[in-house]
Amino acid sequence: MKRFISISLFLAMIILGTAFVSDESIGDLRKLYSRPLSEWPKPTLDPGVVHAEFKPLPKLDSSYFALMRSPKVTLGKMLFFDPMLSGSNQISCSSCHNPQTSWADHQTVPVGNDHLVGTRNAISLLNVYARKTFFWDGRAKSLQEQAIAPIEAHNEMAMDQVALPKKLAKIKAYQDLFLQAYGTKEITMHKITQSLTDFQLTLTSRRSRFDEFLDGKYTALTDQEITGMHLFRTKARCMNCHSGQFFTDEEFHNIGLTYYKRKKYEDWGRYHVTKDPADIGKFRTPSLRDVMNTAPWMHNGLFDSMIGVINMYNSGMHMIDPTPEKKALDPNYPFTDPLLKKLELTATEIRDIEAFLQAITATKYRMDRPEKLPR
Repeated sequence: MKRFISISLFLAMIILGTAFVSDESIGDLRKLYSRPLSEWPKPTLDPGVVHAEFKPLPKLDSSYFALMRSPKVTLGKMLFFDPMLSGSNQISCSSCHNPQTSWADHQTVPVGNDHLVGTRNAISLLNVYARKTFFWDGRAKSLQEQAIAPIEAHNEMAMDQVALPKKLAKIKAYQDLFLQAYGTKEITMHKITQSLTDFQLTLTSRRSRFDEFLDGKYTALTDQEITGMHLFRTKARCMNCHSGQFFTDEEFHNIGLTYYKRKKYEDWGRYHVTKDPADIGKFRTPSLRDVMNTAPWMHNGLFDSMIGVINMYNSGMHMIDPTPEKKALDPNYPFTDPLLKKLELTATEIRDIEAFLQAITATKYRMDRPEKLPR
């Protein structure tokens, strides 16, 4: 009997590996995934793709609360929410990274100093401790380096980094906070960015129903969500880029949204960092943790419907690839990443994938803002 069951499951894995899931096979699909991760059907991956298997987030450590009370994190939190870090005293880090919107801002692009708008969507700060590079183009290698850019940018916080420490040093309450954190009242830009870093490292996703499922609570996901997860792993080919604990390969890809030679939305992405023509139109793969809390999506924030986003991928996104003649005339003309292919997903399958993305999205954790800022 056990041999019959194992053979049946093996055959089901082969059949379901094609990624078409009929109503009759949903029960078998649930059985396949109600097993340890090591026994799940393998994901559909292109040759050469390096991926990591799914992994649940850890349960909340009780030491988190002590960490939030530590002097450096306390200081970093005050700085993060304080508009005095901007030249106008009106814009803080939290203006674009709001705790009530999963540390993004629900805007297409941020609005900063003098109501100037940015060109790229504000990425959520959730789980930044796990990132290898920062910004959509990966131009910063550390959180401290990342913190300086928006503070100085004329269309964001417009604050001179030489003037900022002197500005904060005039406030006794800040002198006291720096003394508690660093043992001296001296305020430097390095200490400011270090404290901002220490605070941001505490911004982690809460566990979702998907994490409970991975830990063995196999009733945590609905049949539709399990179907969507299977499609995510197979027919939809999502795991070529979105894998591991945080659903990202930490790489850069051109997904066909370069808007090349279209001045209003044109953005050459990673090229501005590397100056390599092969990087034109490439942007970092964002984490999908809590993705349904962080609309609108993409580097330009132009997409506010997840069904629309999946439909976009379903198309294959190779509409703008240059012809040989066009490439000869313009060697910089970008190609869409070959990982993107037409998927032939049905409308039902697209809704199933959206349901899975809902399942990996945790309930929003709305951190309280400081009741009183140092003044």
